[in-house]
Amino acid sequence: MKSYERIFGAGPRGAIISILLLLVTYFLQESMSSVSIFTSDAARYPAVSILCSLGLILITWSLVSLPPGDRGRSLVTTGAFVYFRHPLYASFLLFFNPAIALYLNDMIYLFWVIILFPVWSLNVRSEERLMSDVFGKAYDEYCKNTAKFIPKVW
Repeated sequence: MKSYERIFGAGPRGAIISILLLLVTYFLQESMSSVSIFTSDAARYPAVSILCSLGLILITWSLVSLPPGDRGRSLVTTGAFVYFRHPLYASFLLFFNPAIALYLNDMIYLFWVIILFPVWSLNVRSEERLMSDVFGKAYDEYCKNTAKFIPKVW
């Protein structure tokens, strides 16, 4: 496993794709009629703040659970990894991207948020194959019991 793959995984590629899709969404929004999510900034800004705070909490929890130097060297199934196979990516998909959509305050950005879930599911396939190659059946079993981005709470 190459060191940059071990440390960064599918993150940089996914970030580039997400930003490109955001730009496409922006240009689509410019040519369409605007439909606001919120009519009042009094509700919008607290919602954005809460989502960003939750995202930062999840990022911190995942970095504590698996420091960057340990990535790809041991299979971690504790901490944030009990609930998410990809807690760093989940922090963006569940919290930061919706915060961006709410901040920009146009319904089309909610479609961008929704589209990112299947895009990131495809994006992490290479990372998951790599983890399966390195950790074998233990990782495959972990995948059966742990969701990628949205925790199984039932």
